[in-house]
Amino acid sequence: MPATRIPILLALTVVAAAGCSSGGGTETPPASLTGRTFVSTAVSGTPIPGGGPLTLTFVEGGRISATSGCNTANGHADLQGNTMQVGELASTMMACPGDVMGADEWQAGLLHSQPTWTLSGDTLTLKGSGTTVTMLDRKAAHPDKPLVGTTWVVNTLLRTDAEVRSVTLDEVRPTLTITPDGKVSGTAGCNTMTGSAVIDGDDVTFTIATTRMMCAPEVMEVEQQVLGALDGKTKATIDSDVLTLRNAGNNTGLKLRAE
Repeated sequence: MPATRIPILLALTVVAAAGCSSGGGTETPPASLTGRTFVSTAVSGTPIPGGGPLTLTFVEGGRISATSGCNTANGHADLQGNTMQVGELASTMMACPGDVMGADEWQAGLLHSQPTWTLSGDTLTLKGSGTTVTMLDRKAAHPDKPLVGTTWVVNTLLRTDAEVRSVTLDEVRPTLTITPDGKVSGTAGCNTMTGSAVIDGDDVTFTIATTRMMCAPEVMEVEQQVLGALDGKTKATIDSDVLTLRNAGNNTGLKLRAE
C-alpha cells in the first residue's frame, strides 16, 4: 500500500496581464454564474490529460473553485467584460496517477489565459489558449441524487480549514448507503460499517458500529477520519451527485459522490 499523500494548501502566485473587454455586445451579468457549478462536456483543442472533466464552481464573493480530475484550485476571478481574469490560486497538492497528473497544468493554462466566457441558459463556453471548453450546469447534467437509496463514495475529507484528498482515500473508497428504513451500511476504509441514520430535514444523525479488523496505518487514519465525521449529528446538503456531510460537533465532514 503506497504511503498516504495528505495535501496541504499552496498559494500559487499568478501574474495576469490586464485584459480588455471586446466592447460591443451584451454582457451576461456575473451574478448569473454565482452559486452554480459547470461540468465540461466537450473540449476542442488540447484535450484534458486523463479525460477530465473540468468542474468549475462560481462562489459568492467573486471566488472560483476548479478541478480537472486531480487537484482542486481556489481563488478569485474577475468576470467583468465576459473575460475571466484569475488571480492567485490556492491548490491542494496530491500526486495523481498516470496522465491525470497533467490535468492541473492544463487547467492552469486555460484559467490563466484570460479566457472569454459566454453563458446561454445552462451552457457555459470558455475560450482561451487555443482551447474551447463547452460546459453544462451540473444540475442539468446530473440532477440531485436522493440521499436515501444511493450508494455514496467518500472522495474528500473536510477539516476546519481544508479539504483533504489522498491516494489512499481514492484506493480504499469508503462508501455509505442509507436505506428507506434508516439502516446504514458501507465501509469506512478498512472495516465494514453498520448502524442507523435518523433524518430530520437536512439534519442526519448517525449511530455507527464497525467490524474490528486492522489495516495499514494510512488506511486506519482515513477510517478514523471517516468515522469521526459520521459520529452523531451532521448537516447534509446534496448538489447534483455530490453529498456534503458536516459535523459541527467536531468540525469535520465528508464529501461523497454518487456511485
